[in-house]
Amino acid sequence: MDIYTDGGRFLGKVQELVIDLERGEIARMLMEPLSSLSREEAKRIIKDRSVLYKNVKSVEDVVMVSKAGPSPALE
Repeated sequence: MDIYTDGGRFLGKVQELVIDLERGEIARMLMEPLSSLSREEAKRIIKDRSVLYKNVKSVEDVVMVSKAGPSPALE
């Protein structure tokens, strides 16, 4: 599924989701898969190639997000 900013800029395609199991909700949408990566590479993808789900405005034919750019890294 394609991800666009509310200004119409294409960010990428959803490749994977990060789920917060304690809260039972989606935390992030990743635009690159995390499988078989080093820890450093996974941190880079989470920082540079993901969108916080709280910034999602709409999910229908495409995902519309309110903010673009780097997201805070997960600990």
